[in-house]
Amino acid sequence: MTKIIGLTGGIGSGKTTVAAHFMAAGVPVYIADDAARKLMQSAEISTEIKEKFGKTIFDHGILNREKLSEIVFKDPEKLKLLNAIIHPAVKKDFKNWVANHKNAAYVIYEAAILFESGSFKDCDMVITVVAPLESRIQRVIQRDKTTRENVMRRVNAQWNDEQRIEKTDFVIENSDAEIAQSTVNKILTLLNIQ
Repeated sequence: MTKIIGLTGGIGSGKTTVAAHFMAAGVPVYIADDAARKLMQSAEISTEIKEKFGKTIFDHGILNREKLSEIVFKDPEKLKLLNAIIHPAVKKDFKNWVANHKNAAYVIYEAAILFESGSFKDCDMVITVVAPLESRIQRVIQRDKTTRENVMRRVNAQWNDEQRIEKTDFVIENSDAEIAQSTVNKILTLLNIQ
């Protein structure tokens, strides 16, 4: 049976970079944020978001994720409301994805809020990616062309590294690319994937 490895870490920690290392080693990787982005464009979820958050977050019928983020990261209750719409859809999508990868010994489920959403309970093991907070902030500012204030709102909406590490099997320090790659290689060796 395919084992599920949860891959998580705070915003800007470098989860996607680490996920790419696993992909390069032939491990199938499911990126929850990408799946959520696609699912939010579906008619069913789009309608539900419109009902709960109003038409103003849509531009010409297309969900404006920035406007939605602005709302949910300022209000924890609104974030819960959005998560209640998105998480069940992502969970169902992931289950179908795993069924399509049933021949793989391991798959990676990459999710920023693996613990907050409760998805870690479906994982056989968890890897947490960590990096210094200031590096994370700078990465997100550059990547998303956003402000420090917006990044900190997201950071504060997530568990901190200490909370994640407490429930984690492996930690990957991602402040240095070579060290991160080396840690991934060690994990792959332990799992007999290489």
